[in-house]
Amino acid sequence: MRDGAEQQRRSLRLLLLASPYQQATADLRQLVALLEGEHFGFEVKLEVVDPAQRPELLELHRLVATPALVKLEPAPKQVFAGSTVTQQLRSWLPRWQQLDVVSGLGLSLRPPEPDGSRSPRELQLEDQLLVLRQENETLIERVRVQERLLRMVAHELRTPLTAAKLALQSRNLGQIDQERCYDVLNRRLDDIEQLSKDLLEVGTTRWEALFNPQRLALGPVAAEAILELEKLWVGRGLRLVTDIPTDLPDVYADQRRMRQVLLNLLENAFKYTPDGGSVSLTILHRTSQWLQVSVCDSGPGIPRSEQDRIFQERVRLPQTSQTTSGFGVGLSVCRRITEVHGGRIWVVSEPGEGACFHFTVPVWDDQGIR
Repeated sequence: MRDGAEQQRRSLRLLLLASPYQQATADLRQLVALLEGEHFGFEVKLEVVDPAQRPELLELHRLVATPALVKLEPAPKQVFAGSTVTQQLRSWLPRWQQLDVVSGLGLSLRPPEPDGSRSPRELQLEDQLLVLRQENETLIERVRVQERLLRMVAHELRTPLTAAKLALQSRNLGQIDQERCYDVLNRRLDDIEQLSKDLLEVGTTRWEALFNPQRLALGPVAAEAILELEKLWVGRGLRLVTDIPTDLPDVYADQRRMRQVLLNLLENAFKYTPDGGSVSLTILHRTSQWLQVSVCDSGPGIPRSEQDRIFQERVRLPQTSQTTSGFGVGLSVCRRITEVHGGRIWVVSEPGEGACFHFTVPVWDDQGIR
């Protein structure tokens, strides 16, 4: 009897798309152990794939985020994504274990049970409805992700264009020489060229996957960002204070993205600080694992009720939206960049007393992130 039961056991074929970093998280380790340790009445076949190696699978299965678990067999296909994949799988396993529904034998209808319970056909239709709802939610989220991505890319393009425009204005006013101007223009055109290459990859990979972290001296990057925004503070009577120790350890970060965060935060500080005010840039070696970068201004400040919300997409404060330009995505870009590096970003501020934005960057330890 046992051999016959083994022969009837159906295959549960699953595809897990996750980066090596994601595969090392507690949730995915628990998921793999669960699938390898129990059979749930199925012959479990799990394939684990790094999406960076097989980006075509993201498009094939219409995935908007990883990690993602795709149920390929038995039909219908289902997709579970996000940080609660294991929990989602556990909630669906009881349904898959209903042999009539999973195997399709429910197509041979039996009359409803006399005790009022649902027939196999009703259970099957309910499952199909749940799958359709899930697919609809996935498509809606995919559209939202594409919209967010478009805003992010537009803002990334704006950063080198702004720097190039400021360089030209400074050259016309005689504030920098021609050689310095050409140097800035060449580097910013290189940024735009790299961004165009990223755009070609966006359709088959996630925005975060375009990062290239490496050993990096953060001090020179910060100094370069200040010089690129020279037009915003020269001649305004601003007091610019920098504290960048010469003995800072190197960090593990993407140089282009770090410059982008610094340019965004410094540009905001210069923009919101009135003439005669002060702006500071400080880099501290807080722990053996992290550097902390702080950009402070003497602008209008940020109410405590708004300090978390400003890092969301397309959020602009009503008290400054009428007097300053922008689309409200700069800080959300900074948040995503710092989080992809494993760090975090936050603000400390009181209305009327300016604002200090802080973010952390992992220290290089000869092997990457600690």
